[in-house]
Amino acid sequence: MIGEKPLLPSGKRLKVKVLTKSTIVIRLTLLTLAFLTVYAFFSFDYKEINFFEALLITFANLKAMFVEPHFQHFTFGHAVHQVFITLGLAFLTTLFGAIIAVFLGLLAAENLTSKRVSAVIKGLVAFIRAVPTVLWVLIFAVAAGLGSVAAVIGMTFHSVGYLVKAYSESFEELDKGVVEALQASGAGFWQIIFQAVIPSSLTYMISWTFLRFEINFAVAVAMGAAAGAGGIGFDMFMASNFYLDIREIGTITYFILIIAVMLEIVATQFKKKLKVNG
Repeated sequence: MIGEKPLLPSGKRLKVKVLTKSTIVIRLTLLTLAFLTVYAFFSFDYKEINFFEALLITFANLKAMFVEPHFQHFTFGHAVHQVFITLGLAFLTTLFGAIIAVFLGLLAAENLTSKRVSAVIKGLVAFIRAVPTVLWVLIFAVAAGLGSVAAVIGMTFHSVGYLVKAYSESFEELDKGVVEALQASGAGFWQIIFQAVIPSSLTYMISWTFLRFEINFAVAVAMGAAAGAGGIGFDMFMASNFYLDIREIGTITYFILIIAVMLEIVATQFKKKLKVNG
């Protein structure tokens, strides 16, 4: 019969592996990475590099950075102030991104709008997510100049692309029967949104927003150095490029790690309360 797998002499069916598009893409990607690795290994001259000496220097620097941190060019109060500036930058970009993403997420949800509108918005935000945040900040820095303005716009741009995907998928989990029932009862679009869609997706939206806030904090640290946005990241840039003080970099790193851990603890506790109340 046409389409049937051929029989082996033992009477068993022969297993035929069918290559799908995803399998082909994965294999091509792995082959490309393998080729680049081999090319880099044979293209660069490693003869003059003393790996043992480099490891010793690295461990010595790490020891000085994390075992012997100190304040040299700034005080404890200044460091706390700079950390709050970085947190403010992360909070501001997350807030702007979340507000814009709610409206775009409603338009991107297939169960709330047409498939054409949903496809256009999802394609647009997929393109935004594909471009790294640093590149968006540098693009806007050309127009607005280096500083906090370019950092806020660029980080907000990428936050919107991230949150639209998260929000729209949460909205699409709503049962279509609920939407149809409200429509049959005469409810308008915004009544459906505020009476069914938002309440049922609120827990997921808050969780995704908290996650994006943590990401934006890390990005704000990097943007403080790369785009001159200020904050603790700018102090790290100064310590590593102008002061050349490894011990001071260790102090700044400890500040960043403490804030990152605190944000994770707060987010975890808040999610637990939401689950209990939900």
